[in-house]
Amino acid sequence: MSPTDLEAPPTASNGDAAPRIGPHPGYISSSNQYASELKIRRMLKENGCDPAREDNYRLQGVQLIDTVRQHLNLPVRTFDTACTYFHKFRLNFRDAEYNYQDAALASLFVACKVEDTIKKSKDILAAAYNVKNPEKPAASDDKIFESPGKIIIGLERLILETIGFDFRTRYPQKLLVKVVRSILGPEQGKEFFNIAYAMSIDMYKTFVPIKRTTFSMVMALVELTARMTGNHLDKVKDFAAQRRQYHRPAVLETMLDILDLYVQYHKSTKVGTQFDLNRFMDIKIALNTELEKEFISRHMYYCSRCENEEPSPLTPGSITSPTATSSSLPGDLSMRRTARGQDGTMRFVFDPEAAREEQDTVAQYYNEEYEEYEVEVEEPIPVPRNEHPEGGGRGGYRGGHSHGPRDRGDHRRGGPYGGGYRGGDRHYRGRRFH
Repeated sequence: MSPTDLEAPPTASNGDAAPRIGPHPGYISSSNQYASELKIRRMLKENGCDPAREDNYRLQGVQLIDTVRQHLNLPVRTFDTACTYFHKFRLNFRDAEYNYQDAALASLFVACKVEDTIKKSKDILAAAYNVKNPEKPAASDDKIFESPGKIIIGLERLILETIGFDFRTRYPQKLLVKVVRSILGPEQGKEFFNIAYAMSIDMYKTFVPIKRTTFSMVMALVELTARMTGNHLDKVKDFAAQRRQYHRPAVLETMLDILDLYVQYHKSTKVGTQFDLNRFMDIKIALNTELEKEFISRHMYYCSRCENEEPSPLTPGSITSPTATSSSLPGDLSMRRTARGQDGTMRFVFDPEAAREEQDTVAQYYNEEYEEYEVEVEEPIPVPRNEHPEGGGRGGYRGGHSHGPRDRGDHRRGGPYGGGYRGGDRHYRGRRFH
């Protein structure tokens, strides 16, 4: 029975929550195809990743995917999909929870299924083993791959949850061929295309594929290749000026991300070894100068104050809310882990608008209402401790505590100089009369 067929729950009274109506609607997770630089940095910060170690794991994982892909003769689209899943998976899990090599091979295993280039998990493990040990090759049916094969299959489920069962990915190489042919023609663009194609493989060692659209990535590759070779830069700019979807800040950010890779990890890339390091640094300086001249931020949608803020932990209300949604990239796995222990199921919705509409519809049946009221209660004022009915006591100005008001005109209780009073035939000075 849907929530719309039910009547609104009765209003809670006396602070008691209204009872639940109908079955638990479960938890919704909606995937997101893109992420900003700020979001990526915050997710890495929440995972407690060391920046230097994170870069090394990312480069080695992508290199492993590329090597095994070439050994198995898989198409480049499988490589693109595997690297995208690998980046998304690493953003949602700590390094201590898995081995980056297992995550890379599991991502390639899932990508083979998605791109209809199916390979068994043992085939991928055998290929990775034979690449590292060419002198001692092993067959895929060897017993040494039984235990790692179970690990790969276990990581497959986590990768599917990470991507939210959203198998959409981007293939810049296909559009790169068309753009180069449109700018330079089929004959003149061969050498130019070879450099741009190798650069597109290196690009997947950064987070650019999960940040930018296909057209922005392709235009960044073409312009950066033109700047590296020193040829056809004017033709590239004329081609970009004729395209309405061309966004200069996105292209600049993409080129600078790729240049950071070439400057910091010069020998770990395909194109980095073909050019001098000073060439990359000169182009990077020129692009930074353009950013300052045009007043463009280095990263789009970036806020330095938001990056320095501590991530806010999930409150119990947000965790146990029956209509809690996760629309971050690629999903908040901490919330999903908590949801497994609750009385609901995790559902993956592709359309964020549909997920939000369902959330608003169901939320009114689980809204807890309370009545606040004030009650006035008269309480007797307690008698102060160590107070005597008639004067006496030690004076407040000669050590000890004062037991009476500090008013010299008050003769009913002790004055400020010893607690005695002058009246009648007797007076007391700092001692109790017996």
